[in-house]
Amino acid sequence: MTLDPEPIFNQAWVAVANGPLSAPVLGRVVGMLAARADCPIDRLDDALLVADAVAAKAATFSDDGRIEAQIVARLGSVELQIGPLRAGGVNGLIESAALPAVGNVLERVADELEPQEGADGSEYLLIRLDFDAQRPPTIDRMESDVT
Repeated sequence: MTLDPEPIFNQAWVAVANGPLSAPVLGRVVGMLAARADCPIDRLDDALLVADAVAAKAATFSDDGRIEAQIVARLGSVELQIGPLRAGGVNGLIESAALPAVGNVLERVADELEPQEGADGSEYLLIRLDFDAQRPPTIDRMESDVT
């Protein structure tokens, strides 16, 4: 796994069973971490759209029917690493994000879609959304406010 060298502000790992709560749970975790990285509202909407697309289809490409994700918030980006997925799962997940008259949601919204291989041969998909970070992150502002 090749994560960006930019410092990590916050990260979380989440695993949810496929079902009606998978999209709300994944969306809230992504939204919470993106907010901690001072993600602008337009990119926050994009991050939530990606979370919905992943929640809708990722379990189909996992061996146990669960959606597993590591979400990493950095200054200027949010990353989701989805997996482990079975063989062909990364391509299947990306292709399943295509919507009629819209196109592929993941390809249109993400700044990077990087297939990765796990130590056990399973597949992972790194999805990165970049945004302009023009001020110190919230955590730095909060620390400087406490005197």
